[in-house]
Amino acid sequence: MTKIKFIDASFADPNEDEFVLKRRFEWHLRKLRALRDGVSPQVSGDFEDQLRWNKNLAAVTLAEKDRAKAIRRARCVMRARNKVSGLGHLAKEDRRRLEVLRDGADLVRVGSEHRADEIAAAIHAEMPWMAAATDLLWKVMRRSVRRGEAGFRLPPMLLNGPPGIGKSVWSREFGRHLGVPRCGIEGTAEQASFVVNGSQRGWSTALPGRPLQTILQSLCANPIVVIDEVEKAGTPTSSKGQTYGLTEGLLPLLEPSSAAAWRCPYYQVGFDMSCISWILTSNSLRGLTAPFLSRLEVLLLEPPSREHLIYFAAREGRRRGLSDPSVEAIREVLGEVARRHVLNLRHVSRMIARAEALSSGPRLH
Repeated sequence: MTKIKFIDASFADPNEDEFVLKRRFEWHLRKLRALRDGVSPQVSGDFEDQLRWNKNLAAVTLAEKDRAKAIRRARCVMRARNKVSGLGHLAKEDRRRLEVLRDGADLVRVGSEHRADEIAAAIHAEMPWMAAATDLLWKVMRRSVRRGEAGFRLPPMLLNGPPGIGKSVWSREFGRHLGVPRCGIEGTAEQASFVVNGSQRGWSTALPGRPLQTILQSLCANPIVVIDEVEKAGTPTSSKGQTYGLTEGLLPLLEPSSAAAWRCPYYQVGFDMSCISWILTSNSLRGLTAPFLSRLEVLLLEPPSREHLIYFAAREGRRRGLSDPSVEAIREVLGEVARRHVLNLRHVSRMIARAEALSSGPRLH
């Protein structure tokens, strides 16, 4: 696993605080005065002479004004370090939250082309009707391995198709097989760009964006961020006429060059967000702008066929521990109903849940 410098900031030695600097300055002053007073300097490599030298330094007295000068210089150094660190404007609590990025953030990679084949095959076996998305994923994983990339990143993609076909489940399976954290955002419930970008201080509910929170919690720089039903996200407008649309907030994050130097509105610090795998879902392309769509790999997905629904019902029923007769009964009913009605995975899941509830209930005599 590779680490990258995820935050555009520097961190001082955690073991060197103001008190440690003060002690160092005082000890240096003792050395200068001891040499001025004719004390023989330490002989390098001589342990006994080192003891003699330290004893002579300890005998040097410092006035109160010397100690005051040492603490002033220590504070001056600490202020200068905070200024050049890029974190000096933050409160102590916020600096503590970002301290976890001192050693960078991890990048999860696809280990080999064979591993890419395994992941794609496993996902396809689970959801064969999502073949278009799985095929793209498979090709990108193999290309990532051939290029020797330090971490895997799926190009921003939009899974467009009817509801209930498993678009979000597909992204969850992808994250599980790859072994990276997943951040889910509902476009219908969280319309403003704040949920993605975060909000500036001054708002009563100011927070960093959800993707950044996920990275801070997991220390993984290439998580999967899924935004469901992005076409239904509105564009809230403030009393001053400013808009905070979700799609507008996503534009700089979907472009690798701008995402690599993205600046968080909440922390006012730069972060490298270019390794995130963005997966957006929609039921329609209506309302999505050309600049937004141009940043995405758009896949037009078809609903699962009757055979796919029956396959899903059998696999899911067995996974939930239903008996073979129960699974067979669901398959037969589903085969008949699907001839007359348009069904999706949600309908099938409800059928399985009812069968599971009936099978676990008390027997009537």
